[in-house]
Amino acid sequence: MEIGFGDDATTARLRARKDRRAELRRLALRFQSGVQRTASTLDVEIDDLLVNLRALAAWPEPKTVVWDRQLAILTRDSAQDAQRVARRLDSASTVEAEVDLGAVDELLGPGWTGSLTPFQRRDIAKLLSLRHGANFSVPGAGKTRVGLAVFQALRRQSSVERLLIVGPKSCYESWLYENEECLDEPLRMTVYDRFADPSADALIINYERLDRAANDLGPWLSARPSLLLLDEAHRMKAGARGVYGSACLALAPRARHRLILTGTPAPNGAKDLENLFGFVWPGYGRQQVIQAVGGGDLAKASQVLRPLFVRTTKRELGLPPVTTKIRTLGMPPLHEEIYKALLGSFSARAAGSEADFLAWGRIAVYLLMAATSPALLSVGTTRYEPLAYQVPPLPIPQGTPLADLMRDLPSYEFSPKYLEALKIVAANAASGRKTLVWSTFIRSLNTLERILKEFRPEVVHGGTEDREAAIARFRYDPDCMVLLSNPATLGEGISLHRHCHDAVYIDRDFAAGRFLQSLDRIHRLGLAPDAETHITVLASKETIDEVVDFRLGQKLQFMGTVLDDPAVQQLSDLEEEPAVGGGLDQADLQVLLGHLHARAA
Repeated sequence: MEIGFGDDATTARLRARKDRRAELRRLALRFQSGVQRTASTLDVEIDDLLVNLRALAAWPEPKTVVWDRQLAILTRDSAQDAQRVARRLDSASTVEAEVDLGAVDELLGPGWTGSLTPFQRRDIAKLLSLRHGANFSVPGAGKTRVGLAVFQALRRQSSVERLLIVGPKSCYESWLYENEECLDEPLRMTVYDRFADPSADALIINYERLDRAANDLGPWLSARPSLLLLDEAHRMKAGARGVYGSACLALAPRARHRLILTGTPAPNGAKDLENLFGFVWPGYGRQQVIQAVGGGDLAKASQVLRPLFVRTTKRELGLPPVTTKIRTLGMPPLHEEIYKALLGSFSARAAGSEADFLAWGRIAVYLLMAATSPALLSVGTTRYEPLAYQVPPLPIPQGTPLADLMRDLPSYEFSPKYLEALKIVAANAASGRKTLVWSTFIRSLNTLERILKEFRPEVVHGGTEDREAAIARFRYDPDCMVLLSNPATLGEGISLHRHCHDAVYIDRDFAAGRFLQSLDRIHRLGLAPDAETHITVLASKETIDEVVDFRLGQKLQFMGTVLDDPAVQQLSDLEEEPAVGGGLDQADLQVLLGHLHARAA
C-alpha cells in the first residue's frame, strides 16, 4: 500500500494493489472521513489519519506500506507531539524540563539587542519549551517581538535556519521594524514577490497571495529547517474550508516548527480554536480542543488548554486606563422614516428565506449603512462617491417618493453620526489631539474626508495606493489631525499609540475580532504612563447598531471566558467599561431577524 497526499494537503490518499481491495474497504470503515474514490484508492482527512494511526496496524502486509516522505515526517512528528501534548495536559504527568526564565538572554545571545518586558520573557521561555506553540496575547503586547525572539533562539540552537511569516499586509511594517530594532545583524528579510528568494533568512507574505504561492514556498520551507509563523492567525480560522486555511495547512508539514500569533483566537466561537490548534498540532490538537470545549464549560476549557499557549492579558501590560463609551444618537424624522421602510421591506423577505445566509449578510450591510445615512445606499456617479451635504439643509418637499428622498437625503438632513464626529474631531484638534475615525464603508470614509477637510485628513482603505505614506503623514504632519480608515484594512499590525489617543467608531459590524484588534491601534504597549485614551462608539437609536452592540458583547465575553481574561470581558459592555457580510454568523442572524420583526410590527 502507498500512503501520500491526496488532491490537497489536507487529505491523505491510500492506494492498494488489486488483490488488497477487500482489505482497503474494511480499512475505510475505521476512518470517519474515509471516502473510496476507486476500488483501489481511499481518501482520508489527514487529521483523521493522524488520530487513528492504530487502524493501519490491521493492514495484512505492514512491510509493504510506503509513505510519502513529507507525510511520513508529519506523521512521526505528530505522534511525538501527541505524547508531548498529552503529558502537558495531564496534571499528574511529569513534563520535560521547561526553559528557565533566566536562560532567555543566553538563548538569544549577544546578537539580540531588543528590550524585553518580564511577560515577554515568560512567554518566550514557555514557547521554547514547546516544539510548536501559540501566542494568544492581547493586541499590543508585542507578539511580533516575541515571535522574532523565538526564531532567534531556535536559530542559535541550529534547530531552524529560515522563517516564513504569513500575515496581513499591515504586519509588514512591524516585522521589518522589529528586525532592525532587535538584532545586531538583522535577518535578510524580504517581502515575497513572485518567487521565494533562496538567499533570504526570512520571507513575509500576505494571506491573499499564499494560495497562489504555495507551490513555490513549499520547497523553500523544505530546503532548510524552517519556522512557519502565522501572524494574525485568526485569518485562517475557517481551516480546510477556507482558502487561507487550506494554504496554511498545505505548508504546515514542510516546517520543522509552527507558531501562531493572534490576540483574537476565537472571535466567533469554539470552531475557530479547533482550526487554529489543528494547524499547530495536526490531529491531536483539534481533538484536544473538541474535548476541552465540548462540555460547554469554557472556563474549564481555558484551564485545560492553558499548557498549550501563552497569553499576556491587557491587565498585565500595565497600560493607563482607556475611557470607552457608546454615544446613542436619535435619527432625524426623514432618516428614521426611511430606515423603518427598509426594515419593513427586509422583514417581508424574511418569511421562509432565513436559510439564504449570503442574502442576509448583504441585508445586514445595507442596514449598517442606513443606520448612518440611508443615502449611502443610493447609486451615485461611482460606487464610492461621497455624499454631498446641503448647508443649510433644504425643506423637505411634500409628496416626493421615498426612493427619491433617500437619494437626496443629504439635501434635507445631516447624518447625526457625521455631525457628532465633526464635533469630536474639532474639539480634539483644538486641544492638539489627533483623531482616528473608523467606518466600515469606503463611501462613508470619502464623505467624512469632505466633511472634515479643514482638519487635513488622510484616508486609508483597501484601495489606497501608498498606505505607508498616508500613515506617516498622519503620524508626523502637525496639520493632519484625522486618519479615516476601516478595521478590515487597518485593524491589525499598525501602531498609532505614540501619536493618537482618540478614536471614533461611525459604525461597527458583527466581526468581534476586527473590532477588538482595531481598539488596540491606539491602546498598546509603549504608551506613556500619563496618556489618556478615549474611545467613542456612535450608535443610532433603535437600529441595527444596538443589535451589533449586543452581539459583540456576547462574543467578547466568550473570548474572555475561553482565555480566562477578565479584561476581554470588560470590553463587552461599552456603556460601562473603558465577517459573511458584516461578520454575520448564525447567532447574529437570529438576533437580527428579531430586530426586523420587532421594528416592522
